[in-house]
Amino acid sequence: MKKSHLSVGVDVPWVTSWTAEAITGVAPCASVGALALCQQEAAGFGKPEYSKNHLLRQRLSVQRMLCPMCGEPTQTGDRWTQVARRTWAGSLRRDANGMALPREIEDARVVIDAGSIAPLHKACSDLSLQHCPHLKADPNVNVQPFPELWLVTPLLIPATNETGGEPLPAVAFLQLVGVTERLDADWRRKRAAQPKARAA
Repeated sequence: MKKSHLSVGVDVPWVTSWTAEAITGVAPCASVGALALCQQEAAGFGKPEYSKNHLLRQRLSVQRMLCPMCGEPTQTGDRWTQVARRTWAGSLRRDANGMALPREIEDARVVIDAGSIAPLHKACSDLSLQHCPHLKADPNVNVQPFPELWLVTPLLIPATNETGGEPLPAVAFLQLVGVTERLDADWRRKRAAQPKARAA
């Protein structure tokens, strides 16, 4: 495919997938040290698929705290989320996907559910909010600093077992949860009042 005139990390977020980057299947991946869904790497070729994160770049962004906009490392004090939501550890454990969090994280602990999106530099966040039509149209944008403590959990998919046995778990994306210092003893009542648990 033809190389785009758009610059990766400037005009198009570094983490974005491009049409030249086909899914290749499940294979061992160093980014997670396990089986993972893999994808070709040809950023900047074809057309950007703004609604799709590249599988490897997404995992690296969370593992290494790389800004999804520019691809450079973020530092303590300059990590910002745009669409993450405040909720409770207990709510994440009880949601449909049943996120597995360490036992030492109390149910009442207020957490920042960032989903699959690593925090950005403040400058990159400001730039993307000015130019990205998807963010401009998103009513849930809420720029906030990301906590200094966080957890990473894998989003697993079943992969065909070549030996014919049970499907094997493979990592698709990595999910990120920021852990705050705040406890909310009233979280159960608040969650019951907000069935979708959109905010803490």
